[in-house]
Amino acid sequence: MPQSEQFPPSYPNQRRYRRFDLELPVSLRVPSEEKVLEFAAVSKNVSARGFLLKTHDRIPPRTRVTLTMEVLGPRSRRPIRLLGEGEVVRVEALEPGAGFAIAIDCKESITEISGPSSA
Repeated sequence: MPQSEQFPPSYPNQRRYRRFDLELPVSLRVPSEEKVLEFAAVSKNVSARGFLLKTHDRIPPRTRVTLTMEVLGPRSRRPIRLLGEGEVVRVEALEPGAGFAIAIDCKESITEISGPSSA
């Protein structure tokens, strides 16, 4: 049975922002004492102020993260790069070997960034 860690303990089921089921690659950056750690993830759903991601790495609750994702629509001429900063609020172990589901709460809305991709 999957195990879940939550912060805050009573994670609300009611959402303020509409969620979109998007499965896109996401680059996560986590500052540590000596360097910035980078992790690969895949989005499961996205809102203006939050993400549910799947990753093979466990990132503990309350960890501050920066994430970047690229969205390319069928009519887009170029990918749209989105940047978000937030905090891990829930971690759930998936089936053995499948990694973790990580919920990230962003205090500010995600924003579009321009320039060449570094992810």
